[in-house]
Amino acid sequence: MKKTVNINITKPQYITITDVTFAQTDFWFENSRRDLKLDIIYPKDGENKYPCIVWICGGGWKTLDKSAHLAYLSMLAREGFAVASIQYRTSNEEKYPAQLKDVKAAIRYLKAHANRFCIDEARFGIMGESAGGHLAAMSALVSDKAFEEGQYLEYSSAVQAACTWYPVIDLTGFSYPSTDETAASIESDLLGCNVAYNKEKALLASPISYVTKDAPPFLIIHGTDDHTVPFSQGEVFHDKLEAAGCDVKLIAIENADHAEARFFQDEIWEEIISFFKEKI
Repeated sequence: MKKTVNINITKPQYITITDVTFAQTDFWFENSRRDLKLDIIYPKDGENKYPCIVWICGGGWKTLDKSAHLAYLSMLAREGFAVASIQYRTSNEEKYPAQLKDVKAAIRYLKAHANRFCIDEARFGIMGESAGGHLAAMSALVSDKAFEEGQYLEYSSAVQAACTWYPVIDLTGFSYPSTDETAASIESDLLGCNVAYNKEKALLASPISYVTKDAPPFLIIHGTDDHTVPFSQGEVFHDKLEAAGCDVKLIAIENADHAEARFFQDEIWEEIISFFKEKI
């Protein structure tokens, strides 16, 4: 059997590239260098440039897998976005603010290579979960040049919209039975000091401290039964952004715990896609 078809091109190709080095950092007591990498999915049709969404994986700042959610991130690519999932140094490798510097370095790299990846340099969004939600919010809110480090410094790391999933918003907002247990917490490990005795330092690393009327639009997604990052963190963030006159929306998922399957259902992704299409 033979079949001849006439195909009209109505959609772009979708390209996936993994393990793209976007920066190098000191490693092993500053005696060596280490690559930081990203995965990227982007539409390619030879003509158009597309807005870019940067994804930041969670894991308590201790561990991450930048490739874990590529199947879901491809949904954004098919809706007309380039999507980059990035690596950052974990807290056992380097203390804060190294993680924020890495996120900003990745954004600058993508802008510097916008033509290579069919990206519209002027249209960037950022999205992250849990610890990644913290870094997404910090990246969206903080423009201090002190956090810009590495190459492509002629490019801005600013983004036009941010979506945070069950984000850590206030590093001082977790309750522990004793100061010893606070010292062992992931937020204390991130900072390299006991948050109980260093609240000012912890607040300087908290998105709640950087809310102004100039914040970009935010979509916050949080489960009401979150046992890891309390729902109150997302709720307080929403309320402070709203009080500042910012464009913000909180989606509360009833009875959802931390990072569970409800966040990966179609209706949530439809909200995310709609948000980024409208805001960037």
